[in-house]
Amino acid sequence: MGGLENNFLKGGDFMFTMFPSIVGIVFVIILSIFVITIFKGISEWHSNNQQPILTEKAVIVSKRGHTSRHAHNHNGHVHHSSSTTYYVTFEFENRDRLELKVPRNKFGYLVEGDFGDLTYQGTRYHSFVRVV
Repeated sequence: MGGLENNFLKGGDFMFTMFPSIVGIVFVIILSIFVITIFKGISEWHSNNQQPILTEKAVIVSKRGHTSRHAHNHNGHVHHSSSTTYYVTFEFENRDRLELKVPRNKFGYLVEGDFGDLTYQGTRYHSFVRVV
């Protein structure tokens, strides 16, 4: 019976030595994703700041929203929330297209088929003024 107990303890030792390593690896992966996301955001912000502010004639060809749902656990109570990101695709006179993230309070005023002056900076939306 001593051999069976030794095998069981060895298996337990294996779990106690591997579990901290697995937790450490998962922590490093999550931290890496967090750092990469922050770096990408800062990089896009810096890149946009380096671009000129342009105003060009464009037509709104499509609109879409992307809704993300989230569940949060706080002291055993699960809370659900959602967030929506809004995008509008503009087509320029030379037939090039550009999809830009648009603030929620501007999204409803933009109508597919409208023609006007789009002001943007890199991937940053500034304004759209309809030409009547």
